[in-house]
Amino acid sequence: MKIIWSNQAKISYEDAIDFILKQWDAEVAFDFENKTNLLLDKLITNVKLCPLSIHSQLRKCVIHKNTSLIYRVTNTTIELITFIDNRSKHKY
Repeated sequence: MKIIWSNQAKISYEDAIDFILKQWDAEVAFDFENKTNLLLDKLITNVKLCPLSIHSQLRKCVIHKNTSLIYRVTNTTIELITFIDNRSKHKY
């Protein structure tokens, strides 16, 4: 499986990193990056690792208690849709 980042996923991931760096420090941001990369590695071997979100075509993975990844699976790819703040009201 190939992982494709949507533009929204790239932007929301960078926003999450920026927020972490403003609130905490580089070590916390590095830990978040590591957790994200480990999750992506796991998704390649098990695309159904995370449960379906309220939208049946999408899946939601909690990376950290404050942040989740929304993704969708097609025949050949894992498309990263967005990263969301779990404390906010969101449509996923």
